Amino acid sequence: MVEVEALTKAYPDLESGQFLALDNVDFHVGPGEIFGLLGPNGAGKTTALRILSTVLQPTSGFARVNGFDVTTHPDEVRYSIGFVSNNTAIYDRMTAWEMVEYFGKLHGIPEERLNQRMEEIFKQLQMEEIRNIAGGRMSTGMKQKVSIARAIVHDPPVLVFDEASLGLDVLVARALLKIIESFREQGKCIIFSTHIMREVEKLCDRVGILYRGRMLATGSLPELAETYKNNDFEELFFDLLNQSDQQRRHETALAASSPSLGSEARSQR
Repeated sequence: MVEVEALTKAYPDLESGQFLALDNVDFHVGPGEIFGLLGPNGAGKTTALRILSTVLQPTSGFARVNGFDVTTHPDEVRYSIGFVSNNTAIYDRMTAWEMVEYFGKLHGIPEERLNQRMEEIFKQLQMEEIRNIAGGRMSTGMKQKVSIARAIVHDPPVLVFDEASLGLDVLVARALLKIIESFREQGKCIIFSTHIMREVEKLCDRVGILYRGRMLATGSLPELAETYKNNDFEELFFDLLNQSDQQRRHETALAASSPSLGSEARSQR
């Protein structure tokens, strides 16, 4: 459903020449699977997800969503994906029903089918009570439900949640995880971006640890525990980050001592 290979995103940088927001990142996610994209703020998670949703163009490498290349078939990718973040805009003067209906029409869903689909969604997400509430009067939890509803109104096979639980209270965040679990049961391919390890441990089938634009490790939690001989996932996570920092310091020292070696190392990255 989602295939990412050697994905790289570079930006010009006055000091180093370029800044690698993503550095040859690989991962894949199948149907009925929740893949946790885990990393601290600034790791490159949002950059990767923006490329997958066609908001950004990659510098090199490729990404496919539901079989469509994000660069050559952006329209098909957009229809195949539903994107939910923690800061999705909600229109203050539109009701929950009106907002979801608006996005359904943008996707070209015929009116009769759209009404049927919306009834299904409002029941599934337990949104009947907020059906006629305007966005300006909604709580944070209500707004997040509307964000999810409008992301799934066209029934996409791939769903992306980018720090979607950030800022939610404990009860609302718990409800969100339950909703995401229900999407997995429907066979959806789900990418769940977060920096909260407890959410990863509770929800994800596999995880990718992203740091400073590099994918440090991927696998299920038992696979990672076996590979790195550490059953404490939090400790494993920070050990990998520390090892990555040590490697970068070593590369920087090599570059400083031998500019030609540093240039060669950068060109190979």
